[in-house]
Amino acid sequence: MDSLWNYFKNLFNKAEESSPSQPLIHEMISRTEAEREDYKRWKNTIVCQRLMDWLNSQYAIFSAAPKDTDEAVDFLDTPSSKGFVIHFHQTGYSKRDATHFFDFLKEQVLALEYRSQISDLRTYNRPNWVETIERHYLKPGPRIHKEQQEDGRFLQKYGNIMIELELRNDQVFNLRFRATSYKDSLFKEAREFEELMQGIMG
Repeated sequence: MDSLWNYFKNLFNKAEESSPSQPLIHEMISRTEAEREDYKRWKNTIVCQRLMDWLNSQYAIFSAAPKDTDEAVDFLDTPSSKGFVIHFHQTGYSKRDATHFFDFLKEQVLALEYRSQISDLRTYNRPNWVETIERHYLKPGPRIHKEQQEDGRFLQKYGNIMIELELRNDQVFNLRFRATSYKDSLFKEAREFEELMQGIMG
């Protein structure tokens, strides 16, 4: 009983000390066998297809008329970073749907000759809620990243890719997908984000 009490006391002490740079909890993402099986089934559902179709259509709208996109999505377009944010708290999708879509995006990126750098989870004690960030961080595979081109520079494909799922009090808030490229003399220009979108949505 004493050890259990000490565990909870330590957890609350950590919560008080939690800050943006010091999470209350930091651990690697690990899916159970049941979760993995459920994910396999989910990939073949109309829900997954509907999410992909909606995101595809919203990106097409953004490309033609940026101000006309749905309020549940925003797109990032800067010289070094491209991506999107899905505001799941403004949609009817469940935590299960959002979590599976988060893992689905990782799987799609891996199929584009990327490798997983880290998949982790951090929990922070915010003033008005408990925030959990699940993160997949992916980089171009070794063949892409290490083959020097004729001009001496290296390929970076679409850049490094970060996928984050944010939960507040265990309720899905948003999903962020961002491709960040290098802008220096060591690397060739990253390939178009539109091509990446076609790759992950195809």
